[in-house]
Amino acid sequence: MQDLIRQLLADLGEDPSREGLLRTPSRVEKALTFLTSGYRADIDQVLNGALFTVDYNEMVIVKDIDFYSLCEHHLLPFFGKCHVAYIPSTKVIGLSKVPRLVDVFARRLQVQERLTNQIAETISEKIAPLGVAVVVEATHLCMSMRGVEKQNSFAVTSAMLGAFRDNARTRIEFLELIKLRSVVPGAREAAPVGLACVGDD
Repeated sequence: MQDLIRQLLADLGEDPSREGLLRTPSRVEKALTFLTSGYRADIDQVLNGALFTVDYNEMVIVKDIDFYSLCEHHLLPFFGKCHVAYIPSTKVIGLSKVPRLVDVFARRLQVQERLTNQIAETISEKIAPLGVAVVVEATHLCMSMRGVEKQNSFAVTSAMLGAFRDNARTRIEFLELIKLRSVVPGAREAAPVGLACVGDD
């Protein structure tokens, strides 16, 4: 990978041998390895048996989970908050495992829609709850640094399964409890996901 990064620097018009760039290939390799470590993660090892039988069938919410990911179209970051809820049937997940699960899927080349669905579907698969809800809010640098250059836009995606999809009152309760940010840092208006990437290479 380091040879490819040196070639990329040269193609950009830089001198890979100058002092400030000598260690850049090594640093970039380490950074990309970490930022894509989700490909090498094993979900069962991440959960590490933290699935517990509990007599509880009310909503469980873990909100405001910070995440960072890379847009698969431009390899630029998108980042924000993830809110996860489920209604147990027989099992619950250890609370600390929910953010770890978010990281597994965020640390891949992603689109926000797929990231949202993967989190919801994995929880549904692992504990078969009565319902799962995931909402992701993110700022996309492919929209703010390039393309449409809308620095104050952010994207919101949701995945609703089971009771959250079928029961409007359950869905409304969840959305009320997470209280979506009306403003994210540096953002004033919501925008559709992928706006900077559609028809704009």
